[in-house]
Amino acid sequence: MEWFVNLFANTESVAHIAILYAIVIALGVYLGKIKIFGISLGVTFVLFAGIVLGHIYHYYGMEAAPTDTLTFVQDFGLILFVFMIGLQVGPGFFESFGKAGIKLNALAASAIVLNIVVMFACYFIFFYSQHDITNLPMMVGTLYGAVTNTPGLGAANEALASLKDVFGDNPPQIASAYACAYPLGVLGIIGATIVVRYMCRVKLEKEEEALEEEAGAKATQKPHHMHLEVSNKYLEGKTVLQIHNFLNRDFVVSRILHDGHVSIPNRDTVFHVGDQMYIVCAEADYEAIVAFIGPVIEVDWDRQDQPLVSKRVLVTNPKINGRSFGQMHFSSVYGVNVTRVTRHGMDIFASPSLPLQVGDRIMVVGPQDAVDRVAHIMGNSIKRLDAPNIATIFVGIIVGIIFGSLPFVPGMPLMKLGIAGGPLIIAILIGRYGYKVKLVTYTTTSANMMLREIGLVLFLASVGIKAGANFFDTVMTGNGVLYVLTGFLITIIPILIIGPIARRLKFNYFTIAGMLAGTYTDPPALAYANSICSKEAPAVGYSTVYPLAMFLRILTAQLIVLFCCGQF
Repeated sequence: MEWFVNLFANTESVAHIAILYAIVIALGVYLGKIKIFGISLGVTFVLFAGIVLGHIYHYYGMEAAPTDTLTFVQDFGLILFVFMIGLQVGPGFFESFGKAGIKLNALAASAIVLNIVVMFACYFIFFYSQHDITNLPMMVGTLYGAVTNTPGLGAANEALASLKDVFGDNPPQIASAYACAYPLGVLGIIGATIVVRYMCRVKLEKEEEALEEEAGAKATQKPHHMHLEVSNKYLEGKTVLQIHNFLNRDFVVSRILHDGHVSIPNRDTVFHVGDQMYIVCAEADYEAIVAFIGPVIEVDWDRQDQPLVSKRVLVTNPKINGRSFGQMHFSSVYGVNVTRVTRHGMDIFASPSLPLQVGDRIMVVGPQDAVDRVAHIMGNSIKRLDAPNIATIFVGIIVGIIFGSLPFVPGMPLMKLGIAGGPLIIAILIGRYGYKVKLVTYTTTSANMMLREIGLVLFLASVGIKAGANFFDTVMTGNGVLYVLTGFLITIIPILIIGPIARRLKFNYFTIAGMLAGTYTDPPALAYANSICSKEAPAVGYSTVYPLAMFLRILTAQLIVLFCCGQF
């Protein structure tokens, strides 16, 4: 049985490290399914499983795994998690960053300021001493444990190391305070978010319905279908292109009935009074089009010369990625019309300026042979989508890490977005604009979720194992209990203030939950928000504020250390 013992005793072997992570993750996931008062922590419990296992190894005088290995897995898991989040929300990110986005970021910035204010209040109430200059740095560690921001902790550590004239070569080990505050920080964020729900008397079912209505209210994108009869005498002898230019509104005439014959029109097709047609346009434009062309009617499309078919075609040809409908010339070149696009489960009007993306489903109307020809050009192969675009993911990670390593203040190399903020921003940009550089960004929902969850559990397991070594010693001796309690106050007070304010500003609760998770840069809180919502509102709220929140967390960590530590 010596080989079996070595699996757990030889802590530097690859087999041991792999089985260690497998035990922590499997145990955490299973325990996370247990509900207490109707609430389960989900994958968040992986963190606590890691703490327990890390403590067990420390108790027997062993290191659970090499620190460098734990740090690498933790950082890689974080990169993978935030990158897949960014890639998913990227296509809709900038659309969401309008007035609502500005308000959300203002709320996030306010919460960050409140975190710092509460931290300083706790420092002066519980820890202030003219004779101990390590107390404030330890409170900085508590702050970043309370807001579950590991990059901020790293930035603070780097800044402390630069203050050799104050702390010498042995700066305070603020990671211990971070470890004390982190577990209750995770619970506090989720718990305070739940408290906000009851404070504001939120009904989850009504919030889901509100999201449905909000999606339906996007009339500039939602397609509208109607049958019209030309009654405006001004249109006699005018072409589709002339009418389109006069109205200055996008619409598609998918078929037209003239003198008992049905045909597929193109830009040069001439209108006559009495013609009947099937039109698709943006919902916001349909009233103007009806008023100009003629009344809505019922049409029997069985009276036609050649059979016309409607078929959903899947875009899987990478060469089509990024080409707009206007560039494709469907009606004039292929003899078909495309009326709408289904993207990420949402129907979008096929306007000429809309770029096609791999994974889109387009509704094609026309003769059978023409529709089949378009399907061949588009790809229409579901098997091709099953193959993940791994190259795009890792190209994005490379660019994201380089971007995150750039100092955002010239001459101050410590101030940078880091390995979390950089990949997230690049993933959002790739998700939105990747087609412009011929990057295929489509990933199936299941593949995205799998990679995201793997990154999350690796991150949580690593943080837990590292914190477990000294966690119980720090809690039971010294100021450990105070770090836990003050960290909890730092966590919940801003949420309990900002959450209701956001609700009074008419934000959906799921968006608020995502915003709070992004403000605290907390993946477990986002995982909880996603678990109670079937829409992407939490992820959009998270990604809307995450870049600015990460920027401010890292910046304020360094500013507090460089300008305050050693002064009080």
